[in-house]
Amino acid sequence: MAATTVEPATFERAAADLAQATAAGRAVRIAGAGSKRLWGASGRQPDVELRTTALDRIVEHNSGDLTARLQAGVPLSAAQRAFASAGQMLALDPPPSPDGTEPTIGGILATGDCGPLRHRYGAPRELVLGITVALSDGTIAQAGGRVIKNVAGYDLARLFAGSFGTLGVILAVNVRLHPLHDLAFTAFGASADPSTLTAGAIALAAAPLELDALDVAWDESGGRLLARCTGAEAARRARRAASLLAGSGLSAVELLDADSELWAGQRAAQRSAHGAVVRVSSRPTSLTAVIAAARECAGTLVGRAAVGHSYVRVEPGAVTLLRDRLRDRLPAGAVATLLDAPDGLRDTLDPWDTVPGPALELARRVKARFDPAGTCNPGVFVGGI
Repeated sequence: MAATTVEPATFERAAADLAQATAAGRAVRIAGAGSKRLWGASGRQPDVELRTTALDRIVEHNSGDLTARLQAGVPLSAAQRAFASAGQMLALDPPPSPDGTEPTIGGILATGDCGPLRHRYGAPRELVLGITVALSDGTIAQAGGRVIKNVAGYDLARLFAGSFGTLGVILAVNVRLHPLHDLAFTAFGASADPSTLTAGAIALAAAPLELDALDVAWDESGGRLLARCTGAEAARRARRAASLLAGSGLSAVELLDADSELWAGQRAAQRSAHGAVVRVSSRPTSLTAVIAAARECAGTLVGRAAVGHSYVRVEPGAVTLLRDRLRDRLPAGAVATLLDAPDGLRDTLDPWDTVPGPALELARRVKARFDPAGTCNPGVFVGGI
């Protein structure tokens, strides 16, 4: 039986829809525009799909304070256009889905989705000053504030960030903004040796260059590093980055000022319409090992070279082999999470990698505290949460 779809246009309606579902013992699948609707485990078949797309208002934009308040269903592209008119941006740049669906603010925070800007500005949760959520009992809760120095209240944002909608519905967030720079230069260099790429990434990450992004890419033709600088001194800093790339042994080092397509390609390579994408989280120094595993599985890779996040695209049948290779090569604590996958794969393969017992038990206790009835996205998160 198909799930009933609801699209509440107010916070109170969203909370009431959740409370009614809980009282009736119904499972609710929480979604935004659907750009990441197949991420996570399949979970329990939902009775209700609650979509936040009608919560699409930019409630406040305080340009003087570099802050804004956004409802969860605001598309990222719409928010960026509004902020750009004031010479500002929200430092989030995850890619759209393979079919072109733009992510929403709530969906980005709920899944912790990131793009190349994570190098300088951090994960989505680092940009959230305050949050408003609806819990499964119908409670509307708020935490944090609307200004950068406000630290009042319990930090719900960090709990809800990356929880895949299993704790409740994100209704709105207060975010910090950053200046939008017109000038941008990218230095990039190539190498067929993964260890050379790793050494170059470590050298650039340690240099005082204020890079906006430091990315790596790998395919059958070899690899390259990309370092992006913005602002008035972008050209000078990019030349310094190019010099460090050459000094680290990379070849074909170039500077590019019209770099939008280059970075759009990096972002797009994080997703796949027909193959599988595995997000690998490990130490930056493990990049050589991650590339080696990807090569053995005929995969391609893009990622944040100084953060330790890589997105490996492989054929669906190679996911288990890739995870085995990564497990053999990476240190304890590394995680390989299946993101994009064709229909059916996540029904036979757990998208979530192994999580240590104490961490999983803590996650279960948090779930029990915020959603004791198991209404919200049941079974979607790690460990069947």
